[in-house]
Amino acid sequence: MASDTSRPPRIPLVDLKAQYRAIKGEIDEAVRSVIENAAFIMGRHVTGLEESFAALCGAGYGIGVSSATTGLHLVLHAMGIGPGDEVILPSLTFIATAEAVCHAGAAPVFADVDPAALTMDPDSVRRSITDRTRAIIPVHLYGRCANMDHLVPMARGHGLRIVEDAAQAHGAFCSAGRAGSLGDAAVFSFYPGKNLGAFGDGGMITTSDCDLYQRMHMLANHGRTDKYVHEMIGYNYRLDALQAAVVAVKLKHLTRWNGRRLELARRYNAHFGSLRCIAPEAPDGHVFHLYILQVAERDRLIEALHERSIDSGIHYPVPCHRQPCFRGRRTGPLPVTESVVPRLISLPLYPEMTGSDQDRVIDVVDTHCRRYPLEL
Repeated sequence: MASDTSRPPRIPLVDLKAQYRAIKGEIDEAVRSVIENAAFIMGRHVTGLEESFAALCGAGYGIGVSSATTGLHLVLHAMGIGPGDEVILPSLTFIATAEAVCHAGAAPVFADVDPAALTMDPDSVRRSITDRTRAIIPVHLYGRCANMDHLVPMARGHGLRIVEDAAQAHGAFCSAGRAGSLGDAAVFSFYPGKNLGAFGDGGMITTSDCDLYQRMHMLANHGRTDKYVHEMIGYNYRLDALQAAVVAVKLKHLTRWNGRRLELARRYNAHFGSLRCIAPEAPDGHVFHLYILQVAERDRLIEALHERSIDSGIHYPVPCHRQPCFRGRRTGPLPVTESVVPRLISLPLYPEMTGSDQDRVIDVVDTHCRRYPLEL
């Protein structure tokens, strides 16, 4: 059957093939080095990435882990957070943030988000604190740092731990500093589609707390102090050396890639500013893991984009407090989360995106928003 040549080339939400082609030689050499040396578990590739990534974040230590989900669980467990404790986090996040709290045996308490930034609202957090609260997990959502200028002093004033969920914020920064150095510990994801992605699952914990680092380092590797000496019951949460080698190569390009993402986001904003929609703010330090637009009649826009061979996404269509597995969990009113979720759509944005491809996206969004204006 002949192919349909009438359809324009597809524009993906993220183009990992284009990224690989641009740095293929570096990636292939790094992978070959791991294989030729049979250095698959721990070793210099992992320790080298731990050191360089911690330095990027301005943190004292890095611990490579198997995923951000296991990393969050590891941090909470190492902090002694467990049954009877509560941990406050935003409902507008990927479920892994809340899952990790449950795996530690604690109870997630869901807070609302700020209507402009879509990160955790400090006032909602303040209202959620009880005598059972042990920690706050600010999520640096979509690549923008949470309001740490308010959240950190609040946590300190109540004797609470701060664990940054920085899964989408590699290289992000704000007035308070760099993601990964703003709390007691931070957790990053190396899921392939992230700004800094591996070729499979992986993650990184950063901290400047030496005691916490030593405890987490042991727990992540079966609680051992020597090959067959185990001081505590631990986990197999280690980062694979092949994934570490891939991420280490990509780390050298991260600042440039993030700069291109911000440039593309601001170009979107320049076109969408006159439309009846809500474009994301684009301050310095926002690394735009995702470009999230708020529109009316979202499903119609998704279909219009699809007809033009343009991918889109929804992050996240069902907030945590509405997930069946969290039915009955304690939560306060979440009016902003409830109002924005039906309007959110993720548009294509990745460093290799061309201006002409972005123009195709802009054209579809422009037509849609003029036909279906968002009531503000």
